[in-house]
Amino acid sequence: MGLKDQITEDMKTAMRAKDSAKLGTIRMLTAAIKQKEVDERVVVTDEDVLNIVTKMIKQRKDSIVQFEQGGRQDLADIEKAELEVLNVYLPASLSEQEINDLIAAAVAEVGATGPQDMGKVVAILKPKMAGRADMGKVSGLVKAALAKA
Repeated sequence: MGLKDQITEDMKTAMRAKDSAKLGTIRMLTAAIKQKEVDERVVVTDEDVLNIVTKMIKQRKDSIVQFEQGGRQDLADIEKAELEVLNVYLPASLSEQEINDLIAAAVAEVGATGPQDMGKVVAILKPKMAGRADMGKVSGLVKAALAKA
């Protein structure tokens, strides 16, 4: 079963369970998927769905920070609940060691000699780590690894 099908099934389950919070979040996700399909006239793949979920998670994290800084804990709590629902659709996160191993392998594969090769290394890592690691954090680790090279 594809990720899109799983989301549809989870929406049906949430409807039956009358879980309005989860249902609302899943409906937002399906709307974003449908929007991509209509705008680009394509049928989304699991990778496309994963990118949409990742983007929505990033938006939720940014909103949580903004709401907490603004003293709106009630809205931050809603965003946190949505974040929990969205996190279900991400693959298992990579451990720190797995990330470092992938970085080392990518550096060796490209033959990177310094910071100027960062783009090449990240280009190899991005498809392998999509949805499984925070790419902002990975970029920092790549930069540190290339500084040592």
